[in-house]
Amino acid sequence: MPSASSAPSGDLAGRSRGFDPGDPLGLDELLDAEELAVRDTVRRWAAERVLPRIADWYERGELPEIRELTRELGALGALGMSLHGYGCAGASAVSYGLTCLELEAADSGIRSLVSVQGSLAMYAIHRFGSEEQRREWLPRMAAGEVIGCFGLTEPDHGSDPAGMRTRAERRGGDWVLTGRKTWITNGSVAGVAVVWARTEEGVRGFLVPAGTPGFAAAEIRHKGSLRASVTSELTLDGVRLPAAAALPEGRGLRAPLGCLSHARHGIVWGAMGAARTCFETALGYARTREQFGRPIGGFQLTQAKLADMAVELHKGLLLAWHLGRRLDAGRLRPEQVSFGKLNNVREALGICRAARTILGANGISLEYPVMRHMANLESVLTYEGTSEMHQLVLGKALTGLDAFRG
Repeated sequence: MPSASSAPSGDLAGRSRGFDPGDPLGLDELLDAEELAVRDTVRRWAAERVLPRIADWYERGELPEIRELTRELGALGALGMSLHGYGCAGASAVSYGLTCLELEAADSGIRSLVSVQGSLAMYAIHRFGSEEQRREWLPRMAAGEVIGCFGLTEPDHGSDPAGMRTRAERRGGDWVLTGRKTWITNGSVAGVAVVWARTEEGVRGFLVPAGTPGFAAAEIRHKGSLRASVTSELTLDGVRLPAAAALPEGRGLRAPLGCLSHARHGIVWGAMGAARTCFETALGYARTREQFGRPIGGFQLTQAKLADMAVELHKGLLLAWHLGRRLDAGRLRPEQVSFGKLNNVREALGICRAARTILGANGISLEYPVMRHMANLESVLTYEGTSEMHQLVLGKALTGLDAFRG
């Protein structure tokens, strides 16, 4: 057996650099220079622009600077950033994921603003729209001059969009839309809504500009989660649209579900941002908060919590990175996105709850970010597919048996 002195120098080379509690697995080494630059740029913007104000916005239940924030995010290239052309950045899926990570480390509402704008509304137009529709809307949306929303969920049909009641009927050369959509992020500030409706030909997508007669958007109040986010109900009362308002390739339920799958990739990363903030808050608190004459971080139970939190956080980051690389390579499957969303949001919630216990009573104070992130993640757990729906997606993939309507 070789002696310790004769062991290869690379075996424990990491010891010479010391252990980094912020990056215990050395995950930064998986990122290239451009990805690190994107991450750091978004992190600085969030620290300067969002963090000083977010607790107040959350407590007031509003996002008063949404239009200014959207234009600033457009200037950063964060809107529709993985799309190509029409003023979009054409960045990698990993760069987009890192952007979502840093935005949600500030607040889930800010990441939701970007996700809905880029991964739902802009992606739908980019993927399913006509060339004229792309040219009309995408450059202004990429710049943050126009905000978009995505109208799929209905009051009686959330997890089962196939049961939607919103209808579009042909009237001469026009379409007439009637129905309601709810829990629509950005709805009441959007300049254009991507609305999905049932037609005689099946589900189709339509672009509904704000101000169209018969179209109204009312903000939903009294939320206990995602309070620093605009959430709305859309009403379509005989909304008449020209034939050119229909997304020519947006036919069938697979179209909106494909948009959701694209957006869920950002959630896989974003949830880990919220978890990271709560972990870092708990770690800092444990090092300084004293009980029984010593910092609580010196007690075994607290260290066990912190160790488990760190393990799940960085496992989740590894999963996000792996799925991002698969998306960049064109090999990411919807079932794998469900895998990521199910695991990372669920584990992020667990990390936030453990952080809350470490902070004790201070954990419920908005002086700290933990309760805010914890409450936000309750919404993230539900939207764009509940945990139960993603379990069934994986269950079907594993067994070959469809349990959705069993």
